[in-house]
Amino acid sequence: MTTGLVSGALAGAVLAAEEQLPEDVGKSGPFGLFLTLVLLLAVFLLVRSMNRHLKRIPRSFEPEDDHPQVVVPDTPAELVDPPRRPGQDLLDDLRRAPRAIEGPKRSAPGRDDRTDPPAR
Repeated sequence: MTTGLVSGALAGAVLAAEEQLPEDVGKSGPFGLFLTLVLLLAVFLLVRSMNRHLKRIPRSFEPEDDHPQVVVPDTPAELVDPPRRPGQDLLDDLRRAPRAIEGPKRSAPGRDDRTDPPAR
């Protein structure tokens, strides 16, 4: 019984293959050409768009000196206290020792008004 069904299906497939008309053979050609042209156009537009975007990218991502740099504080105390300028520690040390930045006092010849010990 099952052999009759299988042989009938096989015979139907062979008959369907023989009934194929010649005008059905080339119908996928225009549709395939259309899809190929659409895909080529899409690739062309994507390449053109990517070239525009790549031209806008800077050559280097190094920070420019013209713009001020944003400093992110490490602790919350740095948000409240003003940031120290470069050289501020040196200035504070010099203010604590004023003789380091004062010039020598001129005195009359023969008088020694120095309070610090003489240099050796």
